[in-house]
Amino acid sequence: MSLHADLPPVTILYVEDNDDLRATIGELLQQPDRSVALCASAEEALDADHAHRFDIVVTDVSLPGMSGVDLARELLGADAKRWIVLCSGYDLGEHVLGLGPCMRAITKPFEIEDLEALMGEVCAAVRGAAFATLTGSSHSSARSTSGHCSN
Repeated sequence: MSLHADLPPVTILYVEDNDDLRATIGELLQQPDRSVALCASAEEALDADHAHRFDIVVTDVSLPGMSGVDLARELLGADAKRWIVLCSGYDLGEHVLGLGPCMRAITKPFEIEDLEALMGEVCAAVRGAAFATLTGSSHSSARSTSGHCSN
């Protein structure tokens, strides 16, 4: 039995303007220990996140209206330790790390295995922080002391 079995599912918000891609990747992100919501725009994502704060936001960079990078900046402005994954057709390199310590990026097109490995890493960090909070860990910030929310 997993130490994290009693924790609620990790909540993921996936933002993608391409209907087919949003539906397909949304299905792939869904796992027994994950709950996935889908949005077609950054503006819609902000409304959804204000109504229910998601553990992880996965967003396309090139969106109509507000970009995925602007969405990330807005979310990080409220909480610099938010977990955000940017999906882009371009290699974002070190630029992503400048946005925050819990930022990750994946270059499109990506292999399903690469997406799952990245999401496994991020979900493990979220679960570790939630478990530390649940058990009353003496660390003041489980995410920053766990080493998961860094380079």
